Amino acid sequence: MMTASPSRNGGAGAPGLRRARSLAVVAGAAAALVVWLVTAKLAGIHLDVRTGPDQHRQSVGAAPVLLASLVAGLAAWGSLAALERWAPTKAHRTWPFLALVVLALSLAGPLTLGVTTGAKVVLLCLHLVTGLVLVPALWRTSARP
Repeated sequence: MMTASPSRNGGAGAPGLRRARSLAVVAGAAAALVVWLVTAKLAGIHLDVRTGPDQHRQSVGAAPVLLASLVAGLAAWGSLAALERWAPTKAHRTWPFLALVVLALSLAGPLTLGVTTGAKVVLLCLHLVTGLVLVPALWRTSARP
């Protein structure tokens, strides 16, 4: 895995840093897509969720999985860059804790929205796999005090 250090001002200006963080985001999305392919397509688990005020049943496909994991990765990257900018000496220690708290809170979604037990388990796995790829990969790129 490629590692890079952020620039002195905490920004993501170095090409190596941008590349490493971009790869982390893409790896998180790819991991989620692999979980979706194995569970939804190969194992045949229906990923149905209930959404909206009328509790409309909706199937979760590849596009929403990919989009959600990319958004999560970019949000994680952005939060790390913000911490490096505003608290450069604490970002390396603080960000993984914050990221894992957000990951833990995100698990409420699958537990409440999944229609079947199988869907809930797969949705939990999608969240966990994405987070457990993103957090260490992005953390390795953070500035050490």
